[in-house]
Amino acid sequence: MMIELSERMRALVQSHLVDAEPYDPMFSPTRINLSANENTYGIPAAVRAHIDEALAQATLNRYPDAMSNDLRDEIAAWHGVRREQVCVCNGGDEGIFNLLLAFGGAGRTVLTCPPDFSEYAQFAQLLQTSVATVFRDPETMLPDGPALVEAARKANLAIVTSPNNPTGDLMPLDLVAALCDACPGLVMVDEAYMEFAEPGASAIALLDEHPNLVVLRTFSKAFGEAGVRCGYIIAAPDVIDVYAAVRQIYSVNVLSQAAALVALRERAAFDKAIATIKRERERVYTSIEQLLAGTAAGARVWPSSGNFLLVRLPGCASRIRTRLRDEYSILVRDFSAAPGLADCLRITIGMPAENDEVLAALGALVKEELA
Repeated sequence: MMIELSERMRALVQSHLVDAEPYDPMFSPTRINLSANENTYGIPAAVRAHIDEALAQATLNRYPDAMSNDLRDEIAAWHGVRREQVCVCNGGDEGIFNLLLAFGGAGRTVLTCPPDFSEYAQFAQLLQTSVATVFRDPETMLPDGPALVEAARKANLAIVTSPNNPTGDLMPLDLVAALCDACPGLVMVDEAYMEFAEPGASAIALLDEHPNLVVLRTFSKAFGEAGVRCGYIIAAPDVIDVYAAVRQIYSVNVLSQAAALVALRERAAFDKAIATIKRERERVYTSIEQLLAGTAAGARVWPSSGNFLLVRLPGCASRIRTRLRDEYSILVRDFSAAPGLADCLRITIGMPAENDEVLAALGALVKEELA
């Protein structure tokens, strides 16, 4: 979404915001939406009924618990940490923004490892934080560990993602530890998609040994609550104290707290859908790999530990995305204009019937476009 500020606004707005652009999810109404990495299974019926009961009982004429302490306690118990190590946020986005608000700013630098979530750089611009980048290998899409560690020594902050959006790879824990050792400031690991990875991949296990580590989680993905806007930070207590000081007042409303608390207490009910998504991810990956075999050089799909796959379609990614939308009413995300992602589409893993339709449509279009 491109905007052009009026002359009046260009004169009034802070100078570093003159060219700021809003985040654009590139949404179009379609029959099948696999563009935003949402959990298309939604919330299990029994859990939804309990959420509805909790929402009906919520007190709306009083301010919510400012620190979401009931939810903090449940999160802490789940992850084996203390309440003092948890901060609940208005979506994972607030957790990222407040990291840069508190620890970034003019004269400071955040290190990122693109291709990654575009909001890191966008929020850095809003908060006058310089961005240093160490790009991933363009073929493997894996991070350059030694270069990343070396760059971390000169940065004030670092943000890495595991599994990474949109490439799908996990950040090795030994590399996370090395980044924490090298960076003089905080290192955030964004684990928005961690529930779709194999057990043992979370950086939460490193918290005791690395007090500058910050781990970000969300209810938007595996828990099917993208509309609830609730995430959380796990970090050392003194880091959480700073988060508490800079956050907007009552940023997590009473309804969001109630919906997230029910989902967390009944998290076992989500296991079946998560397991199905993981199986479907492997099936769709294998199917796309097969349909791309023998096509144009460079066409490929990358393995993923998230609920999405990154696919490269040389010379025709944008065209195929448009044709999927217009001819099949299927929406996927076009990343072909993003640095490091030339000719790439990202496809969210949906329900089996949705995935079947995507594979059939993609197979037909690949034959026409990449033959």
